[in-house]
Amino acid sequence: MTHAPADAAFADTLRDRLSPKAFREAEPRYFEEPRGRWSSPNGLVLAPGDVEEVRTILMAANEARVRVVPYGGGTGLVGGQVIGAGAAPLVLSMERMNRIREVFPEENVIVAEAGVILQDLHDAAEKVDRLFPMSLAAKGTARIGGNLATNAGGVNVLRYGNTRELCLGLEAVLPDGRVLSGLTRLRKDNTGYDLRNLLIGSEGTLAVITAAALKLAPVPPEQGTAILVVESPEAALSLLSLARGQLGDGVSAFELIDGTGLDFLEETMPQVKRPFAPAPPWMVLIDVGLARGNDPQEALMALFEAAAGEGLVSDGVIAQSEGQRAELWDLRETIPLANREIGGVCSHDVSLPLSVIPDFIRRGAELVAGLGPFRINCFGHLGDGNLHYNLFPPKGETRDAYMPRTAEIYEAVHDLVVSLGGSFSAEHGVGRLKVGELERYGDPVRLELMRGIKRLFDPNGIMNPGAVLAAG
Repeated sequence: MTHAPADAAFADTLRDRLSPKAFREAEPRYFEEPRGRWSSPNGLVLAPGDVEEVRTILMAANEARVRVVPYGGGTGLVGGQVIGAGAAPLVLSMERMNRIREVFPEENVIVAEAGVILQDLHDAAEKVDRLFPMSLAAKGTARIGGNLATNAGGVNVLRYGNTRELCLGLEAVLPDGRVLSGLTRLRKDNTGYDLRNLLIGSEGTLAVITAAALKLAPVPPEQGTAILVVESPEAALSLLSLARGQLGDGVSAFELIDGTGLDFLEETMPQVKRPFAPAPPWMVLIDVGLARGNDPQEALMALFEAAAGEGLVSDGVIAQSEGQRAELWDLRETIPLANREIGGVCSHDVSLPLSVIPDFIRRGAELVAGLGPFRINCFGHLGDGNLHYNLFPPKGETRDAYMPRTAEIYEAVHDLVVSLGGSFSAEHGVGRLKVGELERYGDPVRLELMRGIKRLFDPNGIMNPGAVLAAG
């Protein structure tokens, strides 16, 4: 399909229809992916201030056949926010639509525009003694519209679910300018097809999300964190079962940490405090939120003692203050930054049935050893089966010599994941990085239906073409 460029001539058609504030400088960040894998020609950047301006922009783009890339915080890691080669795109940034519209503490609901930064959403919830539980390392720059568009996960999925589970209703603008007014706060509404969940995870290929009604949760009165040394991934899974048996839904997060991650921190960020030296092969970071009157330190100590009695753990640190809790979580959230400093060859965001994770880690190590002298940093959200399985060059080498083999490595690792009943995309989405994998592994009937949905919503193919589905 032929597309027109978002150039000066197209911009001129909108000058008298939009606020001057909507026109943004075409800064490189709008046209480059954080890891440097994709870029696109500089086009037009528009930041609408309200739904009516979104409607105006999309109707004009649809009529002129201009490609539109909805843009949140730009933190995505699969290229969904950068369109690549071709006619200069229109980047539709949601940065000005950043208002908290309403808060209903008694309903545990907050209504936020798509451009609200995740940390600001956390702060707004905290002001009414509530918690918006979705959290990830990029919370200071990621925007909730992008989180919804990718169905982001993060560290608390075990207890609270993905972003999809935290959304009650959506407001969105279709490519032809029609507004889907679905900002319901209802918990039960069985009135036909679930368009909300169709748009969540669609990565800007069907419509532009402009606002959402989101679930809040009570702040757990008693919170605690511990990092425990486990003997193996099998022991980590047994510890998860033991923790849920003792603490039930009080387990908020359960993170697997590879000793390689601490080694990378020592190499790149020696100022970051590490709880163990030398780094043990495997650790688990566990976070709990308990009812009032329960001592989280005592609960975590009881868990440690029970796990030690079963030979699952050998050492650990239980945070004794909020400052120590923050240090442990900073450690976990700094590991991806250390990975970036080392320079990864391949980064896999995969999910697997919990029971096969130890087998995957064992077979994955054998597979990778046959591919080259790579270092593996396997870490992630063990509680929900989501692992970040990342490969790096040997110490002292850069990734440059290994980059030509990335396609081969991705295919080998993803073949193993799928053979074990897993998914090649857990929480980052498909974007442009994994379009080929979706074609390779996707169910043909599902793909056919997805293409039909794309044609129904976006017959002119202007919405983020090339993301999720190959551009037609």
